[in-house]
Amino acid sequence: MARKTSAPVADEPYDENIVDIDVASEMESSFLEYAYSVIYSRALPDARDGLKPVHRRILYMMADMGLRPDRAHVKSSRVVGEVMGKLHPHGDAAIYDALVRLAQSFSMRLPLVDGHGNFGSLDDGPAAARYTEARLAPPSVAMTAGLGEDVVDFVPNYDNKLTQPSVLPAAIPNLLVNGASGIAVGMATNMAPHNLVEVVAAAQHLLANPEATLDDVMRYVPGPDLPSGGKIVGLDGVRDAYRTGRGSFRTRSTARIENVTARRKGIVVTELPYGVGPEKVIEKIADGVRTKKIQGVTNVQDLTDRAHGLRLVVEVKTGFDPDAVLEQLYRTTPLEDSFGINNVALVEGQPRTLGLLELLRVWVDHRIDVVRRRSAYRLARRRERLHLVEGLLVAIVDIDEVIQVIRSSDDAGVARERLMSVFDLSEAQASYILDLQLRRLTKFSRIELETERGELEREIAELLEILSDDARLRGVVSDEMGEVASTYGTPRRTVLLDSAGGATAPAATNGRSKKSAPALSLEIADSPTRVLLSATGLLARTSGDAADAPVERAGRRHSHDALAGDALSTTRGHVGVVTSTGTLHRVSVLDLPALPATDGAPSLSGGVPMSELVALGPDERALAVVSLAEDAPTLALGTANGVVKRVAPSDAPKNGDSWEIIGLKDGDRVVGAAPAADEDQLVFVASDASLLHFDASAVRPQGRAAAGMAGIRLGAGQRVVFFGVARAASRDLHTVVTVAGAAGALPGTGGGSAKVTPYELYPGKGRGTGGVRAHRFLKGEAGLVLAWVGEGPARAVGSGGQPVELPESTDRRDGSGQPLGAPVAAIG
Repeated sequence: MARKTSAPVADEPYDENIVDIDVASEMESSFLEYAYSVIYSRALPDARDGLKPVHRRILYMMADMGLRPDRAHVKSSRVVGEVMGKLHPHGDAAIYDALVRLAQSFSMRLPLVDGHGNFGSLDDGPAAARYTEARLAPPSVAMTAGLGEDVVDFVPNYDNKLTQPSVLPAAIPNLLVNGASGIAVGMATNMAPHNLVEVVAAAQHLLANPEATLDDVMRYVPGPDLPSGGKIVGLDGVRDAYRTGRGSFRTRSTARIENVTARRKGIVVTELPYGVGPEKVIEKIADGVRTKKIQGVTNVQDLTDRAHGLRLVVEVKTGFDPDAVLEQLYRTTPLEDSFGINNVALVEGQPRTLGLLELLRVWVDHRIDVVRRRSAYRLARRRERLHLVEGLLVAIVDIDEVIQVIRSSDDAGVARERLMSVFDLSEAQASYILDLQLRRLTKFSRIELETERGELEREIAELLEILSDDARLRGVVSDEMGEVASTYGTPRRTVLLDSAGGATAPAATNGRSKKSAPALSLEIADSPTRVLLSATGLLARTSGDAADAPVERAGRRHSHDALAGDALSTTRGHVGVVTSTGTLHRVSVLDLPALPATDGAPSLSGGVPMSELVALGPDERALAVVSLAEDAPTLALGTANGVVKRVAPSDAPKNGDSWEIIGLKDGDRVVGAAPAADEDQLVFVASDASLLHFDASAVRPQGRAAAGMAGIRLGAGQRVVFFGVARAASRDLHTVVTVAGAAGALPGTGGGSAKVTPYELYPGKGRGTGGVRAHRFLKGEAGLVLAWVGEGPARAVGSGGQPVELPESTDRRDGSGQPLGAPVAAIG
């Protein structure tokens, strides 16, 4: 028992007053009052407008202040002060926090406040209210429209001096579109945002078909649409929530694999799960790498900016499969998160757990009530106006007599009574005539009044039809819903997936832990692959089945760049790249970008320049890519001075990354290299258009330091422009392309002329001889600037890899060329 005594009053005898109360009853009563206050007045949204009291008061007060979207922003602290002083009996911090959320595009699917200044991010809080400005966002106009037309009930504020709406008209289904979250006493709510267009379509269907089922409306609302986009994986939990009001689903980031550097793959994240910030993700990844729970990640960078939006780059260590690393990140970091739905809202002042159908019905019924009350209000106002207009028309017809009655009256009261008696007017009509301005007595005023009377009669008839016909009323509500959707609707941002695919299993029943099936292997498998060298010097490797495809499928038939050479290897192996300085560089295949196959042909434009892999000299360029396997054929090289050499790639040192494979004289350089078996033919093309080919067996293999032997005899001032190998297996398919130009012209700098002829037209001669003529020069042409011999069809490209059309093949071995439409930089 508790004892309550009154305090003694000074100069008066002590009068004891003891009130006995039951502590248990008092605690129960007080707690219930507190719980009801929290539930009803603070934590739970109303199912009709989807707003908690503080949000409703903010929007109402901003509308009352005239802070429409076409007006200037005002200080947020001014809005907070007005709300706190007139409507909300709580502190300014709580009001400002609520205002900030209404303006955050990452929190609200359809922001209701247009904020100016720093309104925070997922990782940082907003600036103080004195530093930010706000006004209503356009959707808030639809939320508050009609408040002056008796569409909702108004209730007293906390001190009974002002009134406030008990609910907003809410032409937007705010509870479903923007969701809600809150913790009350003994209950909580957590509702997911949805797409406005989809929700309105479902509501219109429900209006037209009141007996619609959940399956019917889910055809229009297949799942949540989160402000941050991303992916929802697994829809079973969504369906449970739509049926019972409770459920959970998993949200995934939107990520893709890209080349973040020339030699390294990375995971680029452009959308995060709802409510997850980039700093939280970076922190979790860093913790995972430090504790060795995450493997294959070398660095994480946040490159987010206002111009390009979210961009989180996770660099993947060489030798690790980016897709497997991404699956690992989904399992161990917030890149995949769980969202638990708990649809608790107030319906007629009572908290209820609502499914999708119930939520839609509450809002639809609210809109029907709003439109009915608005129509009744407008009907009454138009009837009042029609009554006055009819009185004015009576007065204008007999205006002289009206003036005489007024002038002969002692005061306004007498004039009113006489007007009512003489012209059979009501008191309202007589008072309105007494207030009539003289300028309204023109003949045009009568025309305007008659027009207004006709318009009022038409509107009254329309409003009566709306109020008397339920189908007509529902049609008006549906039309207004469609107008709101077309005005404020945006395309869906979140992708819905029935399942994750890959390795990740459905989320655990508690909605928090993430279990998975056996994980993918993090390290890239040592599978066969084909390394490609483009005509413009880009290196890449194939992926998937492209490694086993014919060379033409592996890149020769592509709309960008052309194939200069290729070599078979394995994903975790090495290849050699021969350069113009007579050096062979060992290159790891894993350092090369993997080209995805498109209709069997990977894009060579996705390759990486040789200079990004190894340090090259000023004039050094890649010429060929060769296998370093023990059983690889010998490598043939030809130089600009006509020297030829064969060397075995297997002679490469075991611990070096670069080594010389020919001893070049001063001023000489390698112009071509390719694997060559004894049955193949070696081909030289000189600048004077002489072509020489002879059997590879005529050149015995030499050691790496050897300088080679004479290959072709050159005239004074001439040089070799092409050296290659014609393979015995496909020699009848080989083509000769020659490009002539002016004296001193460089490849890719001038148009020139080109000629394409079959290789079989050129007879062979012995090593060290001069060859046969392959091109007749036109006027202004001094020699060949480019030549190519290989398995056709040949492809010519410009300096940027763009295709250049070559002329049709001709049988004139020593004929002249056809003019080119654009300069040719390389042929492959």
